[in-house]
Amino acid sequence: MTTLSGKNIIVTGGAGFIGSTLVDRLCTNNKILVVDNMHTGSIGNLSKAMKSGNVTLKRSSSADISKPRFDADIVYHLGMYSSTPMYKKDPRLLGKVASDMINVLEYVREHRVPLVFASTSSIYNGVKPPHREDAQYKVTDYYTEGRIFAERASELYGLLYDSDIAAMRFFSVYGPKERAKREYANLISQFMWLMEKGHRPVIYGDGTQKRDFIHVDDVVEALVRAHAVKGFKVYNVGTGSSHTVNSMVGVLNEKLGTAIKPKYIKMPISNYVRETLADTSKAKRELGFSARIPLDKGISMLTGSKSAGRRQGDPNSHTLLKRTTKPIIT
Repeated sequence: MTTLSGKNIIVTGGAGFIGSTLVDRLCTNNKILVVDNMHTGSIGNLSKAMKSGNVTLKRSSSADISKPRFDADIVYHLGMYSSTPMYKKDPRLLGKVASDMINVLEYVREHRVPLVFASTSSIYNGVKPPHREDAQYKVTDYYTEGRIFAERASELYGLLYDSDIAAMRFFSVYGPKERAKREYANLISQFMWLMEKGHRPVIYGDGTQKRDFIHVDDVVEALVRAHAVKGFKVYNVGTGSSHTVNSMVGVLNEKLGTAIKPKYIKMPISNYVRETLADTSKAKRELGFSARIPLDKGISMLTGSKSAGRRQGDPNSHTLLKRTTKPIIT
């Protein structure tokens, strides 16, 4: 496990699912400034880290990264709207993501510090797997365009200012502390919450679609390793293995001790992604990163966690996910 020590670190989105897990990892031996507007974050997610005395929280947009008096050695930019449905509700979020990204890039340029930020495997929509970082991506949706802009702007800053920036293309990340994301949480968590209550999860199509599910602890390891990247680089953050949604439900049934059958409905999405599968060779070669938590173990960790079910995230959140007849996008 890679460690960092004696650093001042900014984590935008640090009260969110992935961000707070990163903060937990770093807070013992580093000073952390969390910048989070709490859109999908939670104070409860930071309860462990705040006890270290090394974490300061600023409730604000990542656009305000320069306002606190905090001279960072490293910036992790995870505070970006992170789900396609968010952009469908408000396409103007695309402009917000772009503006925030420029503010973050200006900060790292002025302070001459490295940046690691959250990109997405959704960039590969319409690209045949396995997905390599040099794939030619297509125009698909607002969410993807926001991440493509972030990557291209980062490459530009690398060329113009020699900025050191790592764009991390997350695949399907799951794990504890997703409760505050509600309907935007990963499929595994959403299905688990329903099945714990004896409810049937809803699957689009026949359930044979595949996803490269990666545990958040593995993602954090990749993020920590990427802080030393020189120049502009793009990395896949996945496992290199994909699993059908049906098999994922089977693992959940096994770990929960249930035998719940999903409800299948007709596929309503024309450009639906049938499979995500990371080519992990570049991350392994350049970062020394390989995911270590297989799906079976990861789901076992999740269902056996004290953070599972309604206890995930903010301890005061008891009714964030109610039974619904609306299908969950898979």
